[in-house]
Amino acid sequence: MKIYNTTTGIIIGYENRFYHTADNNWDSFINDDGVMEKCQLLIRSGKLRITEMIEDNIILAPVQNQELWACGVTYLISKEGRQEESKEAGGGDFYAKVYEAERPEIFFKSAPHRIVGHGGKVRIRKDSGWNVPEPELTLVVTSSGKIIGYTIGNDMSSRSIEGENPLYLPQAKTYDGCAALGPCVYVTKQPLPANTMIHMRITRNNDLIFKGSVAISQMKRSVQELVSFVYRECTFPNGCLILTGTGIVPGNDFTLYPADAISMTIDGIGTLINTVGS
Repeated sequence: MKIYNTTTGIIIGYENRFYHTADNNWDSFINDDGVMEKCQLLIRSGKLRITEMIEDNIILAPVQNQELWACGVTYLISKEGRQEESKEAGGGDFYAKVYEAERPEIFFKSAPHRIVGHGGKVRIRKDSGWNVPEPELTLVVTSSGKIIGYTIGNDMSSRSIEGENPLYLPQAKTYDGCAALGPCVYVTKQPLPANTMIHMRITRNNDLIFKGSVAISQMKRSVQELVSFVYRECTFPNGCLILTGTGIVPGNDFTLYPADAISMTIDGIGTLINTVGS
């Protein structure tokens, strides 16, 4: 089952049909430990308008007043990439230590107004010369700490700023247009299979310039572990979204340019497409 936040209200996708609820209060609808059961009851009611397709241009990011948090260095390739970018600044050992430590790297990524949805334009900082997208499985968590669904997240990152000094992480990670989420929330009672794949493709002038894939089984930490640390001393009245880290890292010779197109796909969830704005 998939739930979409749209300009016309919340839409439930189920068995190749789309059920229009006309409810536009995303906060209360999604922040519900029983959201799957609620959707099933709405579908069985027979009162919802049904269509066989949903237009991309009405889809919004699956967020209203939720905070977006992020976890770093959860894949080995991410650890190695962070060590490489920061070695001249003497920060390489930090990433090796956090990869092995009990406490994960957790940081605040974005308030809702800095997040774009499917089809929106992400941004690269004007004061950064090395910028990459990071495709990440993203957890949708209620205020009680229950994972009720999953979406796709693009954690835009300024590697030149982060590599200059690890203390510059907030500037490398948080700015207008620094994240994209969508296109939906995939709701399931079962954990995602370990062989679930994340794919990313980047095109420039219609030419493929990067592609990569990784299985979520390569993630060192469990999703429950990451949620437990985010929620350890924080409350989230409207729930929270949590980026779980990236296992796809373009080479050191790669950087994004305006108008690049970024496509991120996660098995079972869908495809999030964005372009880089100026």
